[in-house]
Amino acid sequence: MSQTFLYGIGALIVFTIATFISLYSHHPEMPLGPLKRMASPNCFFYFAYGSNLLKKRIHINNPSAEMRSVGKLKDYRLDFNHFSHRWQGAVATIIEDPGNYLYGVLWEIGNEDMAKLDMQEGVHKGIYKVLEVDVETPSGESVKARCYQLAVPFEEDRKPSLTYMEVITQGARENRLPEDYIKFLESIEHNGYSGKIDIDMDLKHISSK
Repeated sequence: MSQTFLYGIGALIVFTIATFISLYSHHPEMPLGPLKRMASPNCFFYFAYGSNLLKKRIHINNPSAEMRSVGKLKDYRLDFNHFSHRWQGAVATIIEDPGNYLYGVLWEIGNEDMAKLDMQEGVHKGIYKVLEVDVETPSGESVKARCYQLAVPFEEDRKPSLTYMEVITQGARENRLPEDYIKFLESIEHNGYSGKIDIDMDLKHISSK
């Protein structure tokens, strides 16, 4: 068997491996195919648009959460209301607004964490209420997901803290939300607070800048 033939076989093997890697390697947060409409058994889809965009934040109370897709929620807009002592500013909510939209993340979470997620959002205190929303994925599919909306009256001061906005923006970048939407998040007026917050999370490396 000639040396030239062996070189040819070797080159073919290298080319085949490289082609396989380019076709099947992918970012862990982006599914290979269209997102299935229903969550896995004993799991549910959760649409996050606030601080739970950030992986390290959602995993504090919901360790089973797995990122499945970027999502677009139509006919709602992002807004802020209700002073949070945890975040030292107003927190995120969604407001019905036909023709508008916002982006977020579809997490798949084990049913065992649902009560903890409700507790985190203050459902038992009437702060947030649970909604079922239809979220559009990048492939154009519509997926039903659990979501939360503030259930308290609007307050006069509705500015979020700088720290809160940095967590949201970092989560948006981490999950590759559209760049225009990230710029929109960065443009939101905040109250300037960047001090300590009442949450067990290292914020040293979190910055929207």
